[in-house]
Amino acid sequence: MSVLVCVTGRNNDKLLAELSAQLPNVKIYEWPHCENLAEIEFVLAWKAPESLWDQLPNLKVVQSYGAGVDAIDLNLIPEHVQVTRIVDTQLAEDMAEYVLAHTLAHKLRIKEYLIKQQQGQWKPKRAHSTQHVGILGMGELGLSVANKLTNNNFRVSGWSRSEKQIEHICHFHGDAQLSDFLKELDVLVCLLPLTAQTEEILNLDLFKLLPNNSLLINVARGKHLNESDLLTALEQDEIAAAVLDVFTEEPLPKSHAFWSHPKITITPHCAALTQLKTVCEQIADNVKAQQANTQLSNLVCKQKGY
Repeated sequence: MSVLVCVTGRNNDKLLAELSAQLPNVKIYEWPHCENLAEIEFVLAWKAPESLWDQLPNLKVVQSYGAGVDAIDLNLIPEHVQVTRIVDTQLAEDMAEYVLAHTLAHKLRIKEYLIKQQQGQWKPKRAHSTQHVGILGMGELGLSVANKLTNNNFRVSGWSRSEKQIEHICHFHGDAQLSDFLKELDVLVCLLPLTAQTEEILNLDLFKLLPNNSLLINVARGKHLNESDLLTALEQDEIAAAVLDVFTEEPLPKSHAFWSHPKITITPHCAALTQLKTVCEQIADNVKAQQANTQLSNLVCKQKGY
């Protein structure tokens, strides 16, 4: 059995070294340096070229190098091939702390006071009455964020495509319940998987359903957001502010309007960064499971896209 690492757009030296240390008896290649693609049964992928998949006649497993699988065109993966993803418990905790921090920063007007400091203004105000946070996407990350907020005395609602029963969380589901979910929120957090159905879900129509004092936090994928619609919503006071950690184009171009917008806080896709050793342990476990013909961890439903 051989493993092919096809993680494009980055230096993979440390990744390859760690995988080799954890899988000393497995041949590991890095795309495109593999002379015999027929021996590849397991691919670790992120933004792999579409032409790759037809060249792997014995492919059995595709492991996403990420918590989502939006960087893999699942329509190109043969039906018999299993797809898995990364689940990092520390990543979930980091994400929860990020969302809590920015929710509190909005409540306490931190950015407003930073701007006033630069202007030499002394104008104290009462904190916002931010109490109700809504989370789009109640998977593992969404649940971790919800628990963190609940433990810090915030009221939390959640929304998913399908119905779920979650203790201490008021849960909405489906398109029919989306407007009811949105209408009373102080903060909206996007943690949805990126699919054809969720792309640009954060648009002007949705913003108009939110109270005009609400904060948007997008920590999912840049393509969830219609960037032009956000600028329009802020200009028209449909929402109050936005915190963005993910963008359609990364790094964010220096000429982008988000950099200097007074109502937008941007961070460089750092809300939750995976630890290499933890990631490689999960990958190695799945490689060993494939070798032993046992159950893989964190399987993805290709039809749903998550």
